[in-house]
Amino acid sequence: MGNVATALAKAFGQLGDPAILRILAKSFAITLGVFVSLAWALSLSLPWLLGGYLDLEGDVYIVIGTLLALTSAWFVFRIVAIAVLQFFADEVVAAVEARHYPHTARHARKLPFREDLANSLKGAGRALGYNALALPIALVLVFTAIGPAVIFLLVNAVLLGRELTDMGWLRYRPDRAETTPVRPVERLALGAAVAGLMLIPFINLLAPIIGAAAGTHMVHSRMKNAQS
Repeated sequence: MGNVATALAKAFGQLGDPAILRILAKSFAITLGVFVSLAWALSLSLPWLLGGYLDLEGDVYIVIGTLLALTSAWFVFRIVAIAVLQFFADEVVAAVEARHYPHTARHARKLPFREDLANSLKGAGRALGYNALALPIALVLVFTAIGPAVIFLLVNAVLLGRELTDMGWLRYRPDRAETTPVRPVERLALGAAVAGLMLIPFINLLAPIIGAAAGTHMVHSRMKNAQS
């Protein structure tokens, strides 16, 4: 687990990097835009959905739509944030490599936009699918209070561990069949750490960038060990 802790420490240490700050600003703006759009869509659709049952003022529907969007944000933030980050994954990896691994970075390939988009959609699809499969189990455990939280934490730890290490590995893999050299237990530990950070207000806005940077450090550490 020392590899995970070291990678996270390095990731936190680079948060002040101008390149990382630019990526953070872009990903935050798009993520915020997604949820603002969701609130707007809900406020427009609620009168049509509820108009036959409730006689409310237009402003009330806007308030209800905003509250529903904020509630949904709590549940789907991880999915949206990681999907958005996938678009900038190449930039995060490049920023980390420019500072820590400039010689290795010369052998990396730049992912085309089409591949970035495909990876983003695949990641979001996996997140939605796994969380949907976990939902019935969470509902069964709802009376245990902590059960649902544990289930979703485990599911998202597995998902995040894979996505965050893949971001660094995709630039180096010799072919599509090659899987990340980072060990499963390390991926799980990284995913759990980032999933935990995503539960903390304000820190959750930084968590995807921290996770992607840490995942890149872990990939490079394993590649270096494999070469020695």
